[in-house]
Amino acid sequence: MRLSANSRDTGYFLINQLLDELEDVCGGGNRDKVEARLSAVLSLYDIKPKKPAAGHPDLLDKVEQFISAKKLEGYSPVTLGSYLLDLKIFAESLPKPAHEIDTQDIRHYLSGFEHLKPSSVAKKLSVLKSFFGWQVEEEMINKDPTRKIKQPKKEQRVPKALTLPELEMLREHCETLRERAFLEVFYATGGRLDEIYKLDKNDINWQDRSLTVIGKGNKEREVYLSVRVDYHLRKYLDSRNDACVALFATIRKPIRRLSKRQIQKDIKNIAARAGLEKKVHPHVLRHTFATLLLNNGAELSEVQHLLGHSSPLATQTYINVTDQKKKQAHRKYLIQ
Repeated sequence: MRLSANSRDTGYFLINQLLDELEDVCGGGNRDKVEARLSAVLSLYDIKPKKPAAGHPDLLDKVEQFISAKKLEGYSPVTLGSYLLDLKIFAESLPKPAHEIDTQDIRHYLSGFEHLKPSSVAKKLSVLKSFFGWQVEEEMINKDPTRKIKQPKKEQRVPKALTLPELEMLREHCETLRERAFLEVFYATGGRLDEIYKLDKNDINWQDRSLTVIGKGNKEREVYLSVRVDYHLRKYLDSRNDACVALFATIRKPIRRLSKRQIQKDIKNIAARAGLEKKVHPHVLRHTFATLLLNNGAELSEVQHLLGHSSPLATQTYINVTDQKKKQAHRKYLIQ
């Protein structure tokens, strides 16, 4: 492989930079030999100078500081990665120092995402509000350019919950003790996939039939197991003879924690065996948990705490799907 003319110039420049840095090691007498060896090695590669990071240096620096600050606050790697990606796209689209960015710049940037759903645009705005709000708090800028921008109206999504007959069909079509155990845990606790995935065997308080999960924002909450879960979970754990600490583990060796992707795949397979046309995944079981609780008379605030929602507005969505409860109220309170 031969170097192009441009690559040769870049390679020559790189070699001289390296030699200057290694002057003390090479010594005056060895410089020519080292240069010859480096030239021979680098001739096998097509060398290009690194492109400078897109975006204004000031804005990029503020992004790095913001991510570092949120990392210290305990934000999860997933959240930090999402913030970083959104803010890098923003910085590349708007090559200005942070203090020169105004409200119109933000509106113009967000209007370029008209192909996205309102909820996705709202997420991007939320990240920018957090970023610029933090800069104001840190006294890096005087005004928050996102303050006057309202969140776009989100499309009203009705959570897709299972009916009791559909839930029973899933139970009947579990083929392994593990499948039945994690199906019951998801339904009885209303836990998120990430919360259940992280559980260890010693997290369970068998006496109280409860366990503690780590939810969004690293917040802990207590969730509860039913008698049915207790039975199927004990049966599954008694069938294992491995030393893995994870509550749900692989069958094949080396025995390790069951991955989130495998849990999703297993639930999808159970639904396929049951012949359900609905898309069934862990969050559907969470929706089912909330909907059936509300249908059976649970208070909204109680369900909010069981789900780990920081705001009742998130739980309010389930009110729209409790038709069963509305019918019961109509029959109970209507004077004939």
